[in-house]
Amino acid sequence: MKTLETIAAVDPSIAVTLNGAPCQVDAGTPLGELLARHPETATLAPQAYASAVNGAFVARARRERHMLQAGDAVTVFQAIVGG
Repeated sequence: MKTLETIAAVDPSIAVTLNGAPCQVDAGTPLGELLARHPETATLAPQAYASAVNGAFVARARRERHMLQAGDAVTVFQAIVGG
């Protein structure tokens, strides 16, 4: 019988979504790393978009400290100012 530790040792990746699209990342990946490597956001300046995980805003300064968990729904969007 496989234990959680055995499964994690064999496949250390977790499933998350980025703007609704599924993607796999290594367990323990910070949000900032996903955004820096993903084709949808890699070419954008970090200040060009806002980010949220599971509907909660994640400030740009916290992206490197926010560790992703299995099942997280990451959303990035361009912040629009004005009225």
